[in-house]
Amino acid sequence: MTAFLAVTLLFVMQGTLETRSQVASTFEQLSQVQQAQLDLEELLRLQIDEENSLRGYSLTRDPFYVAQYRQAMSGYDDKEAAIAAILQGQHLAGPAEMLGTYERIQAAWRNQVAAPWLARPGELLALDKANKLFSDYETRTGFAMRQALAGTDAALVRSTQTQIDNASYARAFWVLAFGFLAILLNIYRSRLNRQLEQERTITDILQQAFRSESIPLPHCEVGSAYLSATTHLAVGGDIFDVYRLSDTRALVLIADISGKGVDAAVLTAFIRFMIRAIAVRHSEPAAILAEFNVAFSKAVGNPYLFVSMFVGVLDTVTRRLEYSSAGHDCAYLRRRDGVHQLSVTGPVLGVMEEPYYSKMVQLDPGDTLVLTTDGLTEVRNRAGKPLLGRGAIELIARAGPHAQQLVDELVAKVRARGGKRIRDDLAILAIRVLDGESRG
Repeated sequence: MTAFLAVTLLFVMQGTLETRSQVASTFEQLSQVQQAQLDLEELLRLQIDEENSLRGYSLTRDPFYVAQYRQAMSGYDDKEAAIAAILQGQHLAGPAEMLGTYERIQAAWRNQVAAPWLARPGELLALDKANKLFSDYETRTGFAMRQALAGTDAALVRSTQTQIDNASYARAFWVLAFGFLAILLNIYRSRLNRQLEQERTITDILQQAFRSESIPLPHCEVGSAYLSATTHLAVGGDIFDVYRLSDTRALVLIADISGKGVDAAVLTAFIRFMIRAIAVRHSEPAAILAEFNVAFSKAVGNPYLFVSMFVGVLDTVTRRLEYSSAGHDCAYLRRRDGVHQLSVTGPVLGVMEEPYYSKMVQLDPGDTLVLTTDGLTEVRNRAGKPLLGRGAIELIARAGPHAQQLVDELVAKVRARGGKRIRDDLAILAIRVLDGESRG
């Protein structure tokens, strides 16, 4: 009996090791395909950046946009080469052929549209007409590549699950004969399934939305943070963005989408790039909000979905901030004489078509613009009492002088106050105007 048990145990262990090897191989293939999916989304974003840079140059004749175009073009070429290498290594002939088609369309657009336009810019309407023909082909080809990679991804997931299932079924007799071996195999299978599901969840989130980001600004300190109410995810329905419109002007954005988690995060990429594209055409924040409000209502088509948003255009040389606020009351300006709440200038987006107004604020050295979402004002203590606007102003007033230090302290206060009951996403963006000594 002991010998039989030993042989059975060895048989089960051998099968388990073989299954682990097969699953590891399939996981490696799955990882490569998922990387190609992420790279493809980045490739499509860089292609949009090329078009937006060309449109910006057409409108302003600012050499800044030419440099932006060259940077996007270089990044596009690098990303296309990385995707091609993955597809070739995984022997994915169909997606590789589609990628080649997409690259030929992009090369034709550069030669027939971009290069002549950079040499001799014309009217924006003519550029948009020239772009449309290529955009239609690129959209269809990009969609086909997404579908092909998603199909390959799903097939690998099914293959992994089948391998795990087959291994379990083939050894079911031995598992039933020895209960403790069944427990070990079930624990192993559960661990593999959880690992697969976690990787799928993370990949889906990265495909659907890009995280908020901020970039350095001249004569300023920039600090930022994001805290998701969905504890196992790093994204949600809040977004912030700092985007250079020229050498001296920057777009500043923070928005709060109704809802949270992955569903709300899907819209963050749409909002960011739509606002950036509109800001290339309109320099006034109120006009940016008005055009986005119309586009958002038509694109989303959900009467229950709305967005509060703060859009500002900051001139880092004159230190003038022009802003418009669509129902976003979590915007503050910390000066030497205290913290002031910036007023709302229009209703939330996606509900009705109402006029928006812009306001101008002159910043002084040492002033700090603090933009947050309502995850700060609505965080509750153990007694269920929310912080509210007055509490947020007191925290901002007591926080450290530097931008990132201020942001980190606010996040720490939210965590301490809310504990494990953080009910809403939180985004914070702080921009501090440096004085002469701080600039070095």
